[in-house]
Amino acid sequence: MTSVSGTRAVQDPAEFTEAATLLVDFNREYNYPAPEPDWLATHLDTLVKSGDTSVLIFGTPATGVAVLRFRIGTLTADTEAYLAEFYIEPGSRGKGHGTIFLDEIIEHARSRGATYMDLNTSEDDEAARHVYEKRGFDCHEGHGEGPKAIYYELELD
Repeated sequence: MTSVSGTRAVQDPAEFTEAATLLVDFNREYNYPAPEPDWLATHLDTLVKSGDTSVLIFGTPATGVAVLRFRIGTLTADTEAYLAEFYIEPGSRGKGHGTIFLDEIIEHARSRGATYMDLNTSEDDEAARHVYEKRGFDCHEGHGEGPKAIYYELELD
């Protein structure tokens, strides 16, 4: 049984392993390639130690994981946060955990000085889109007034 005891920033090897395992599960759920959990746990630790990344887990044992990447804005000196990963285990969905976790992720970003947060998700992930939109995320340039924002990607290798 999982207890919802809030969000914690990952600091120790056991927590990095929990986070990595959840991220691998996330990728496998959507049939995306995933590295081995041991490698990913070490990599997440390296990212956190670099200072520009926070890895957060939710629940005890962890049923949710998030990875935030921080950067300085291009046109301002403000800190921006990119929600690179956000996942709740299937058995914990539909219980409000995603909303609680997202609120705590946003608060963590604010505590690190972020004044802006962005993310991407697929159009067909309606559950995730609902959670994001409920918290004020918008997929239009100009915050609801402009055209629909489109996310592009390109593999460079």
